[in-house]
Amino acid sequence: MLDRAIQQALRPVMTQAARGLVRLGVGANAISVAGFALGLAAAGAIAAQHYLAGLVLLLLSRLMDGLDGAVARATQPTDRGGFLDITLDFLFYAAIPLAFAIAEPAANALPATVLLASFIGTGSSFLAFAAIAEKRGLTDTALPGKSFYFLGGLTEATETIAAFAAMCLWPQWFAPIAYGFAALCGITTALRIGWGWQRLG
Repeated sequence: MLDRAIQQALRPVMTQAARGLVRLGVGANAISVAGFALGLAAAGAIAAQHYLAGLVLLLLSRLMDGLDGAVARATQPTDRGGFLDITLDFLFYAAIPLAFAIAEPAANALPATVLLASFIGTGSSFLAFAAIAEKRGLTDTALPGKSFYFLGGLTEATETIAAFAAMCLWPQWFAPIAYGFAALCGITTALRIGWGWQRLG
């Protein structure tokens, strides 16, 4: 829901940073991998109950996730880079709830499972529409320059990171945060299915 506004607000800063990275010879794919490594480190810290360290690593990971796209646009975006970026993103999003389940299995395993199940809905509706939109030649005019069509919803990257941050700040409230966000993901999935069904009719 907030991704477009956040990305547009940050685009000038990201573009400037990307130019500096390009001058240093840093490629978009290397940034994607580095961001994913930071994300896994965040998951490891959370699993070890070092929640604030996990939050810092998580935010750094998402900063890198924004920079890889900016660097790609400053050079030459590739299908391989787009594939790598989205695949690593989805693995990261799965790793964080899993880490909370490992940290406190008795309290967190069920809400983490429910949250991960809800991510299947948002992820599958997102990727299924993107694949068919590519087949039909549809483009997302709201976010030009992306590798494929980004179908929006209530729970996009910005909201997910905000939920993860809240979990790190208040780990004792992981279960209600996870259940609440899973419900929002369910609404997003339903809206995407309805919108996609109409759009592709």
